[in-house]
Amino acid sequence: MGKQEKIVSMFNDIAGTYDVANRVLSMGIDKSWRNKACKKTFDLYNKKEIPKIIDVACGTGDMILFWKKMANEENVKINEIVGVDPSVGMMEVGKKKLPEVEFIEAGAADMPLDSDCADIISISYGIRNVVQRQEAFHEFARVLKKDGLVVINEFTKNKKEKLTDHLTDFYMNKILPTLGGMISKNKEAYTYLPNSIDEFLTTENLCKELEIAGLKPVHVKAFSMNISTLIIAKKI
Repeated sequence: MGKQEKIVSMFNDIAGTYDVANRVLSMGIDKSWRNKACKKTFDLYNKKEIPKIIDVACGTGDMILFWKKMANEENVKINEIVGVDPSVGMMEVGKKKLPEVEFIEAGAADMPLDSDCADIISISYGIRNVVQRQEAFHEFARVLKKDGLVVINEFTKNKKEKLTDHLTDFYMNKILPTLGGMISKNKEAYTYLPNSIDEFLTTENLCKELEIAGLKPVHVKAFSMNISTLIIAKKI
């Protein structure tokens, strides 16, 4: 089994408890990060009607709910939202929450979608789980319309310069695997998650990879002691 298949299998295994674990482990702060991502995207795209949003690595549909909620608050009409994920187990949970949404089983680097069809592509806390990341960015550029936006929420790697950085590190590497393991009965999965951040890129390198694919970063902001970073890039 390759690395990508192992990651998909792990997410299938923890699908049933994933939403609860996520909220507990982020202490609910991820709601604020997701809300801000949606609001900023609507501000930058500046259209009151958006034909199509694609949420990649959609998992249980969490981010789709935030797109719908924020569109309602901002008086934006979204005609269609599609969820894409290689984990059938995660999407089965999503389908129960969002029966009106189309979910497609596919990886980020090879999506069965038309070129130039999407206004916005989002990926929240999923890009570090994509093994073929550069290929995925090229695929995002193919699927996006010109001037369309890619919206990335992610835990990015940062230099440990301040006390708060070391506290964050301790939480991610010691407390998160234990708590996540207790909730999901799969400690290995929640040991993988912080390790995947440690092995992950810096914000600067992520922005360079987006630019290589023809996606120009137009908004970069770190939240909550640099735990989470929002990157919005435009197809040029």
